[in-house]
Amino acid sequence: MTSSVDPTLLVAVPLVASILPVVGGVVSDRLGWAIATVTLSVQTVLAVAVCRTALLNGPVSTTVGNVPDPFGIVLVVDPLSAPFVALTAVTGLGVLGYTRRTGPRSGPFYSLYLLLVAGITGVCITADVFNLYVFLEISGLASYALVAQADGGDAALAALKYLLLGTVGASLYLLGVGYAYVGTGTLNMAVMASEFVAGGGLGATIPTIAFGLMAVGLGVKAAVFPLHVWKPDAYAAAPPAVAALLSALVSTVAAYAVVRLLLSAFTVEFLRAAPLVEPVLLAVGVVSVAAGSLLAFREPDVRRLLAYSSVSQFGIITVGIALANTIGLVGVVIHLIGHAVTKGGFYLAAGVLAREHGLRTVDDYAGLGGRAPLLSVAVAVFALGLIGIPPTVGFAGKLYILLGTVEGSAPIAAAVVLASTLASLTYFGRLLQRMFVESPPEGTEPAGHAATTPDGGRERPSPGAFAVILLAALLTIVLGFGAAGLADLVEPTIRGLVS
Repeated sequence: MTSSVDPTLLVAVPLVASILPVVGGVVSDRLGWAIATVTLSVQTVLAVAVCRTALLNGPVSTTVGNVPDPFGIVLVVDPLSAPFVALTAVTGLGVLGYTRRTGPRSGPFYSLYLLLVAGITGVCITADVFNLYVFLEISGLASYALVAQADGGDAALAALKYLLLGTVGASLYLLGVGYAYVGTGTLNMAVMASEFVAGGGLGATIPTIAFGLMAVGLGVKAAVFPLHVWKPDAYAAAPPAVAALLSALVSTVAAYAVVRLLLSAFTVEFLRAAPLVEPVLLAVGVVSVAAGSLLAFREPDVRRLLAYSSVSQFGIITVGIALANTIGLVGVVIHLIGHAVTKGGFYLAAGVLAREHGLRTVDDYAGLGGRAPLLSVAVAVFALGLIGIPPTVGFAGKLYILLGTVEGSAPIAAAVVLASTLASLTYFGRLLQRMFVESPPEGTEPAGHAATTPDGGRERPSPGAFAVILLAALLTIVLGFGAAGLADLVEPTIRGLVS
């Protein structure tokens, strides 16, 4: 299907424009921010137009430069990738608004920001396995540098750890691409599966090794246990806006890439034919839920707690991928979108509370409901969404995955999904108790007062930051009510790929 908007522009606009903030930032930080804002506003409009066409009329595709397979770059926006394209554009623009007052503010920061959005968008729309690696590396390099934008040695060390582990993950993924190319002679996802069948069957050694290497490489990016060790340090040390952007997009798109590879390049038949793949995926999901929940329960720092919570949440998503049935994979899509909005908003709220109230640990949140009621309500909505309480989108995603376990006759997977809800209730319930039941510590600033800065000044409230946080909280509920509509949009495409 053709569209009035070429999908290439979704990547080209932020990629080309990423040069400009470095130049504009020399004149003024505001100019760098303005360039990034205009760029992402244009990209968001383009993304909405392309996604609308894909959802209403079918996939929109283009071949960059008309270079034929296997060397051509094929970009496709279909109903499966469209929600993630829209999520990337809207999240990028929203978090950028948050940074206007809270920072970081510099030309290089905004350039890296645009590179990250361009790379993640490319991962969403590429139709071949090698260019997926290229876009992963673009977004990865930008991510490492963005984490290091925070002051202090902790950020530099966390960025270095992220870089080292991210490089290992990318190398494993690229090695898997090499195996797949040797076995099929193509890099195009649409051609690869049929070539695997013709070359010896989906259960043969080469496709199994290729998928294993690629899945482990992406598992580092998604931070499933035990590949998660970079995440708590990086998200705790990074500037709050960067932590929010990474938590909303990087792991989300890595998990989407696993779903895309499974459905388009390997197929569900491969999952059934390869004897170890399905049980290994299920085992990784179970262990991630258990380990992430335990680590989150023991963690006093709120931002690190949220990172460990993501390990558990992506364990649920891994379970949904292992089910490989239509309703379970629809649940994976809904849960990924919902988790991105909810966790991103939670990190933004945690950043404001740390910056303006000096709150960093779970115990610091005691009595917050009376001191900062609006932010407390937003945090409560995010927590309930991550637990999976109706009517939040977190409940909808888990419900669809749970229905997938019923359809797939997978009682262990069903028990894991239910146990994850109870586990998240323990550590987020502890946070909610501090906020709304316990009294604040003596000497705490009254409501509306901001923490002092190191030079003795006062932090000013950030209306734009509050607006973005409240919008994310509202979306957490709205997407819960609209989950059935999102399911109707993606279900036909997923059903066609599964069958």
